[in-house]
Amino acid sequence: MRMIGHPSAPPPERGLFCNRTLNLRAIKAIGYDMDYTLIHYKVEVWEQRAYEHMRDRLVAQGWPVAHLRFDPALAMRGLIIDTDKGNLLKANRFGIVKKALHGTRPLSFEAQRDEYVHTLIDLHERRWVFLNTLFSLSEACLYAQVVDLLDEGKLGGPMGYNDLYEHVRRSLDATHMEGALKAEIIADPARYVLHDPDTALALLDQKNAGKKLLLITNSEWAYTLPMMHAAFDPYLPQGMTWRELFDVVIVSARKPEFFTTRASLFEVVTAPGQEGLLRPHTGPLKPGVPYFGGSAIEVERSLRMSGDEILYVGDHMFGDVHVSKNELRWRTALILRELEDEVRAISAFRATEARLAERMEQKERLEAEACQVRLELQRRRLGYAPRDESLPADEQLHARAAELRAQQEALDTELGPMARAASELSNPLWGLLTRAGNDKSHLARQVERYADIYTSRVSNFLFATPFVYLRSPRGSLPHDPSLPGGAPVFAAQTPGGDSGGP
Repeated sequence: MRMIGHPSAPPPERGLFCNRTLNLRAIKAIGYDMDYTLIHYKVEVWEQRAYEHMRDRLVAQGWPVAHLRFDPALAMRGLIIDTDKGNLLKANRFGIVKKALHGTRPLSFEAQRDEYVHTLIDLHERRWVFLNTLFSLSEACLYAQVVDLLDEGKLGGPMGYNDLYEHVRRSLDATHMEGALKAEIIADPARYVLHDPDTALALLDQKNAGKKLLLITNSEWAYTLPMMHAAFDPYLPQGMTWRELFDVVIVSARKPEFFTTRASLFEVVTAPGQEGLLRPHTGPLKPGVPYFGGSAIEVERSLRMSGDEILYVGDHMFGDVHVSKNELRWRTALILRELEDEVRAISAFRATEARLAERMEQKERLEAEACQVRLELQRRRLGYAPRDESLPADEQLHARAAELRAQQEALDTELGPMARAASELSNPLWGLLTRAGNDKSHLARQVERYADIYTSRVSNFLFATPFVYLRSPRGSLPHDPSLPGGAPVFAAQTPGGDSGGP
């Protein structure tokens, strides 16, 4: 009998990345968000139309913004809007601001330091707006641009940066509530949706492996039905529809409140002529019936499952991952489609990164020697320490100090372009999604804290199977011994990670 070998490894950018060990065999139910999770949109196309709808609403209110255009490079997921000062920020994992724009203009190092030297970002404060999802890009872009107009005195009436943000936010909410944008997408899904046929197979694998599949989306039924039909039905076995994939379907879920509060639950009527009407519901959930509203507690009670028996997969850092982890202790998976470009950019930069690391080691050696020379000259000048007669004379030490300065300046000249290139990977303004300088970004810290696993798309589960045991690497600390290239020895030697609890 021929044995099936180890499955081929996925491309690096399509991996499942594990923060906390997850045994998928122990998961009894997998819940999915829809937008930017099960269905991925062409980001620039969607966000440009969302932006145009918001802008046109402001034009109708008399704002002089008709000339503005969507700039897809101006914002990225994981940035933070400072609504007090009209700034767009990138912070590291400690909440320290590492890069800032005021409106669309970068702040100088001195201006940024003056603004934020005493500030640590705490997302619990109303001042800060975290860009949790790709849906936030149009909002952030328009806000930055109208900050410029406010500063130029082109917006009438007394208004602060907070007021300005509230106007933009209301415009975005109205765009989604009124449904004109979604009607455009339903009418022409091919223009907006980036299809991934493998997603259907990944879900079929999970369902046939005995997992209960849940669709829990904030989108309304009138949008969910045609979009799921377009994204899934062409790739399912003949005669099967997306409705048969899911054991539970909940629309208009109002996440994150869905995970934290209880709300009335309604059946969505699907009979011809009554499609979309609501009927109050009590008791266990019925198979094959879509629902409106409700709560996660009702889902747990109906499935007779709770906590770490359920994995929830979504793209919204707070509304999908943070809250379901904090409130219910569900296992969590975050979808970060941008990760694919990020991993490819890092891979393409590897040779330059190696040269950069080599030069930085050389710079550190020169700096260390320069510090020692400076200290010896200080001790000799002030006479508070015994003189080390094995060291050169004063004039030779001064000459060596000058030589070391010249070598460091030459190195800095070489390092500058490489360091700038490193800071502009993936996005010329903000750099990598998961990095803020040499540190982890604030988004990376959120991912690390709340997402048990993260990956770029749902179909990446195909590379792992529904029976995989995902092991997290051993966490490294600055004092851990390291291998060449900086990889921690323990991470290289250890096959597994933590105990896998939520």
